[in-house]
Amino acid sequence: MTAHPVDDLPFVDEHRILTPAPVPAVWRALARQLAGSRQRGTVALARLLAATPHARSGTPLDQGATLPGFAVTAAVPGRLVRLTGRHRFSRYALVFTLVGRPDGTLVSARTYAEFPGPHGRLYRLLVIGSGGHRAVVRRMLRDIRRRAERDSPA
Repeated sequence: MTAHPVDDLPFVDEHRILTPAPVPAVWRALARQLAGSRQRGTVALARLLAATPHARSGTPLDQGATLPGFAVTAAVPGRLVRLTGRHRFSRYALVFTLVGRPDGTLVSARTYAEFPGPHGRLYRLLVIGSGGHRAVVRRMLRDIRRRAERDSPA
């Protein structure tokens, strides 16, 4: 799959996971993941970085909804959700796509971002270069898979 720019942002990376659950179960799991329980730290980080948006509003997978650090700028139920945001050191997008397959659902998370100026370059080194971003996204995908499998009929 070719990585295409989102809002003229450069491609950073893509991570995928296959779950045996059907697309509707995975979509619900993605919604629960985004509405997740780890929000106190996320809100604090969003405020520290002066992220826009910095608060939650609406329903997580509805276009126009916001999460700390992200706005839902595109949503196609069961297929795609695009989250975008910005803060002191970066402008970014995280795009989730779901593709139904005979053996389940392939979930993809693509990241696009720019890191302007010397502070942005340092931030990229700390977040992307350290492997921290990769670890967080992979954990998020594993959590989505676990939720979908747990909630999917056998």
